[in-house]
Amino acid sequence: MQPLRALRAMRRLVADKDDTEQVFEIMNALSGRSVDWGYEKLLKTPSGGRQAYRRQELADRLQDGAWLAGLPAGSVGAAYLAFVEAEDVSAYGLAEESRKIPDSEIEAAHPRAWFARRLRDVHDVWHVLTGYRADALGEACVVAFSLPQTRSAGFGLIAAVIAIQFARARTGHPCARAVFRAWGDGRRAAWLPGEDYEALLAEPLDEARRRLRIPRPTLYERVPTSLCNAYRGGRA
Repeated sequence: MQPLRALRAMRRLVADKDDTEQVFEIMNALSGRSVDWGYEKLLKTPSGGRQAYRRQELADRLQDGAWLAGLPAGSVGAAYLAFVEAEDVSAYGLAEESRKIPDSEIEAAHPRAWFARRLRDVHDVWHVLTGYRADALGEACVVAFSLPQTRSAGFGLIAAVIAIQFARARTGHPCARAVFRAWGDGRRAAWLPGEDYEALLAEPLDEARRRLRIPRPTLYERVPTSLCNAYRGGRA
């Protein structure tokens, strides 16, 4: 655990929410034993052993636009494809950002590194499942949701600092409360890291949300889109 390193990266991220490299810097500094915990939990799920044995690289699957386009309308995969096209992001782009951290072992040939890549690669799928957009508030909500799902302290630091920044901005809307609600929703939801993502992506989005106990983000939806980047120190 390297808290000072994480705090320095957090200051840079507050100044520029699009500096994705800082997210991975924070996560690398504060990962602790969270990946070990998640990998061991995966092996205890009904299909986790099979998934660990196969070690499918989800970035490759999520980058396959033709496969995604062939999924049914209204599916998780169709919504994911619409999301990445609208936001101009990609699974490979996210992976490339993670490789910029010089002491990261995320690309190592090791089962736990594979599990870390899995958590990295499903980030935008979780955006789709939870209903949060890629603005600053939406990102804070997704990482708050991710904290109880992964037990990674890096997610907690990012969510807490951005929530405080929104509270200091005094927008008059429930921005900080939306982040806290997302954390609670992550606690109550099914454990997403253990999902079979090929099957999940083909599932109807509404049915997947019900099965995974992911509610509609009503507090987040009350915040005007124009204010979702208006946190203190950020660029509106």
